[in-house]
Amino acid sequence: MAKIGMIGAGSWGTALTYELSGNLHDLTIWSIAQDEVDMINTFHEQRVKLPGTILPQNVRATTDLGEAIRGKDVLVLAVPSPFTRSTARSMASFVTEGQLIVSVAKGIEENTLKTLTEIIEEEIPQAKTAVLCGPTHAEEVGKGLPTAIVAGSASEKTARYVQDIFMTRVFRVYTSPDVLGMQIGAALKNVVALAAGIADGLGYGDNTKAALITRGIAEISRLGIAAGGRAETFSGLTGIGDLIVTCASMHSRNRRAGILIGQGKTPDESMKEVQQVVEGVYSAHAAKQMGEKYRVETPIIDEVYAILEEGRDPRDAVAGLMLRDKKTENNLSWES
Repeated sequence: MAKIGMIGAGSWGTALTYELSGNLHDLTIWSIAQDEVDMINTFHEQRVKLPGTILPQNVRATTDLGEAIRGKDVLVLAVPSPFTRSTARSMASFVTEGQLIVSVAKGIEENTLKTLTEIIEEEIPQAKTAVLCGPTHAEEVGKGLPTAIVAGSASEKTARYVQDIFMTRVFRVYTSPDVLGMQIGAALKNVVALAAGIADGLGYGDNTKAALITRGIAEISRLGIAAGGRAETFSGLTGIGDLIVTCASMHSRNRRAGILIGQGKTPDESMKEVQQVVEGVYSAHAAKQMGEKYRVETPIIDEVYAILEEGRDPRDAVAGLMLRDKKTENNLSWES
């Protein structure tokens, strides 16, 4: 049994708290919002963001960040990616040398193009870091449905420790040393999921969805490898696996926001209607910058960015993708 501080009481933080309780860990969950803390302590349920998932009686919620951090074996950073830096900065004075922080959000920081673990290491240099990501909707983890995920760390010992902490009979955890590739795949799939949702909102079919998923993972892989990720990562759970679940499910806030955009709402209207942070909107900025930095062709990312930032009509964006210059699908060649 480990003492764990869950930093973030949104849907994913709550679902992971529920999942970790299956291993009888000592759990404290932190939220900046007093109403969320009161709700969890009174009803043992996040009734707004993950209704129906009942947390054990011994889970404590607090607005005191120091209380959630001090004396804990593991800290799980589960705030939305745009708030990773500010939250890590607030955590820094409480974190002790060698304390382990597991990042479970998905995103790339705009302008700096840093991954979330890089941000944590920059703000909290005394901490050890790891990442946990894969095809995991909070709504299903919170129901105890079978799920597979990947624990990544530069240290094999740390990755295996995270694996041991989280793994249960319904939550299978693999390990990987490719922390960079995992986080790139996890962030960029949200951009492609926006595109998939836009296609759904426009009334397009399964053929379109299959094309976006397949060409989307090719685009993510090209960009991820150019940035230093491993090719194997993008064909695994944190690459194609995460992309499939995010493009196909109505649990996906990115897909839902995309559907609304495809139906004619503005990006701002769509995010307000979804009522949660749509991380693909933020990741689209970073993905566009990454493509330019590494000189990698990213047609899907470029069109999503144009819809979000330049007011491009989604139908024109689809036409732009379909009418691009002719290409071969891969690098295979005909023998002479």
